[in-house]
Amino acid sequence: MAKLKAVNIPEKLSMVTTHWDPHVVAQYNGNDIMVVKFKGEFDFHSHPDTDDFFLVLAGEVILDGEDGDRVTLGPGELCVVPKGMTHRPRAKEEAMVLLIEPEGEPNTGDPETAAKKPRI
Repeated sequence: MAKLKAVNIPEKLSMVTTHWDPHVVAQYNGNDIMVVKFKGEFDFHSHPDTDDFFLVLAGEVILDGEDGDRVTLGPGELCVVPKGMTHRPRAKEEAMVLLIEPEGEPNTGDPETAAKKPRI
């Protein structure tokens, strides 16, 4: 039988020492719930079959759409990038982010270039 379990997000983020490497902290209805640290620019990419969920926990994240669309997110703000939309996240200073994606979805949209998603 499953047990209830609290996940301490700050504790999990303290275990992440790299940027752009999502770490799975929980699963929800077939989705990976991940924490990640952003700094600098990620590549433009898309996810043809799923939306991309970003919740900023600390810092500031800019999401650029390839078409010139742009949104800036601060702590407590989220954005859902629609499936198929080419986008890139970036952060001038380190930002801490919670992501939700279907289990196994490559963070670059391409399994060949995707980061591994270790569980912590």
